[in-house]
Amino acid sequence: MARKSTPSSLLKDDFSRSIVGFLAALIVGALIPRTLVFLVRRVLLHSLKEVFVLAMAGWLTDRLTLLRPARNRPADRLDDSFNTNTPSQTSYLNMEISDIQSALEDLAMTFLPKVAGVIVLLLGAWIVARWLSGRVTKALSHKLDITIARFFGSLIKYGVIIMAVLGCLRIFGFETTSFAALIGAAGLAIGLALQGTLSNFSSGVMLLIFRPFTVGDVVSAGGVTGKVVDLSLFTTEFDTPDNRRIIVPNGQIYGSTIENITFHDTRRVDVSVGTSYPASIPQTRDVLLAAVQGIEGLHAEPAPVAYLVDLGDSSINWSVRVWSNTPDYWAVRERVTQSIKSALDEAGIGIPFPQMDVHLNGELIRK
Repeated sequence: MARKSTPSSLLKDDFSRSIVGFLAALIVGALIPRTLVFLVRRVLLHSLKEVFVLAMAGWLTDRLTLLRPARNRPADRLDDSFNTNTPSQTSYLNMEISDIQSALEDLAMTFLPKVAGVIVLLLGAWIVARWLSGRVTKALSHKLDITIARFFGSLIKYGVIIMAVLGCLRIFGFETTSFAALIGAAGLAIGLALQGTLSNFSSGVMLLIFRPFTVGDVVSAGGVTGKVVDLSLFTTEFDTPDNRRIIVPNGQIYGSTIENITFHDTRRVDVSVGTSYPASIPQTRDVLLAAVQGIEGLHAEPAPVAYLVDLGDSSINWSVRVWSNTPDYWAVRERVTQSIKSALDEAGIGIPFPQMDVHLNGELIRK
């Protein structure tokens, strides 16, 4: 047995089709290559204009037909006069005052209750939409970032308002089913015009949901290394170590490798150093480990390590590895480097550096 359609179910179905069509067209528009954007946009704008004009013309025609007085309508009298071939063929041009008054009374009786109902409906929808938006934002803010919580709250608010507007259109006799195609076409046009913006928006949503970094972290992403000072739906703002403010689109960040430098509380400090070949390896190791003992900010666990990396062309390459708190990284690195240089000098272990030997064949003539 077929389900009986009610005005509320029809409005719900029309609203669902409109929203689904709008989102689908928005995604398709964002994926279309930019070379086709201009042509498709011109065609869509022309089609939207024609659809809107035809819809309004049809609605006005229906309204004028319904608003004519049912009794003694001028058009009926005009048809009778033409059929009987009497001198009353011009009666349509001489409409009586009572007919005009009757038409105005019918107009007032038809539209004034509807206008009052529409005002009450829109006011109620606005109050309900704001209440729902606040509740959703408050509920999601405990689990998600406040920016994404506000986004979903705004989405709920405008969804309720759109449903109320569609209900108002049904009250005035509009067929809201035709608006589904109109909204879908508008979504496609918006998607074409906002390809880059939609990409940044979707990337911003992903960053806010998965949270690879938060405000205050030092991050290397999108070709920029700096401290995150703001993360919005479209852009991320960084402050660099030399105090420059850099704003990067979220699409550029989410589409590249993200390095969160301050994610952990501790970091390993690696200091590379090369020693001369005549130096003893065990002695050099002992000197390097003794050099880092007692340095301020150094962690006792994990213990410092002097790692023999390789035998280079002109030096024995070492890597001294110690651990410190993340905020103290650069200060500890500087202290370790200075202490290693001083310890090697005191032990008489040389640090090779590039140099050039020039050999001359023959006698050197001096003047």
